[in-house]
Amino acid sequence: MARYLPGLQTRDRILDSTRWLLARVGLDGTTLSAILERAKVRSGSFYNLFDSKDEAILTVIREAINAVDPHPDGVGKDTVEELVDAYVEFITGQPTLAKIYLQTAVGGAMTDETLAHRVIAHHEARVSRLADAIRRQTRTSKAKSQLEAELLLAGLNGLAFHWLLDDDFDIAARARDLLASR
Repeated sequence: MARYLPGLQTRDRILDSTRWLLARVGLDGTTLSAILERAKVRSGSFYNLFDSKDEAILTVIREAINAVDPHPDGVGKDTVEELVDAYVEFITGQPTLAKIYLQTAVGGAMTDETLAHRVIAHHEARVSRLADAIRRQTRTSKAKSQLEAELLLAGLNGLAFHWLLDDDFDIAARARDLLASR
């Protein structure tokens, strides 16, 4: 393990720098050169760990999402309410990262095929977890719980985009309304 420590430390410095830059200068100001300068690493070290600046940004976002995950070990334990609460907690607890994720998921994925595949995989994983929770709570068929999960996630994404455009929008209250209407 000790021989991998420098690589892990470099990775942590890159992610800490990326996180710091995103919080202070946003997506546009988080350039590769700014990440490298702040982390005090060279581009070769960066590219040994990440394929691109976007991958580093998405790693920071994924860590923030995982931090609010009710059961990070995966499917089989969470409830629909816990998953919805985690979605809202990410949006409201990490507003800068949430806005960057939404912008990247829509704008970046439209022009970057690799990014599009990552966003789709993340979406499908969320649908799967929601469908599993719905199936356990309601004992409905796999097809029906899958459809309900897609609709619920579509509603949450719509609320998130509304929140992105309107800082006064109460996404938590609307998410509770969405859950109550199921």
